[in-house]
Amino acid sequence: MNSYLAGIGLGLVLLAAFVIMGRGLGASGAFSTLVSSGVAAIAPEHAAGNPFYSEYVGDGTTSPFKDWLVFEVIGVFLGGFLSGTLSGRVKWMVEKGPSITTRKRFYFAFLGGGLMGFGAKLARGCTSGQALTGGALLGAGSWAFMMCVFAGAYAFAYLMRRQWQ
Repeated sequence: MNSYLAGIGLGLVLLAAFVIMGRGLGASGAFSTLVSSGVAAIAPEHAAGNPFYSEYVGDGTTSPFKDWLVFEVIGVFLGGFLSGTLSGRVKWMVEKGPSITTRKRFYFAFLGGGLMGFGAKLARGCTSGQALTGGALLGAGSWAFMMCVFAGAYAFAYLMRRQWQ
């Protein structure tokens, strides 16, 4: 797909999110909502006494499915799977370079995902929330976040490239 058309399409989706839902895009909030609901189901006293969890679960009767970000993330997964299926790209495989084992590839993938999740909480939003929503609103913190993401990606590209050669 043409990257200019994809950018325009993404901008229109962001605009529609603001108009329809009153807020921008993001994904890390859905994870926080689901984890908080899980903790509240297992240990309700702990969730009620913890300021982080209580922010998401409220009085304990709130369902995680009342948070629109949960539906956004479900839609992203379903849309990605549907797109991959229709284009014939869905295959059961692990993409990796010749110099890395499947186990090590999974280790690096989970480590990177964990670091991105931790960074999303530190930065008060994931890349979609910070870069797309915050960047569109010209938030200085969002632009600083994206510069750091690109700098970090550039710095680690050399190390990761060796795994694929």
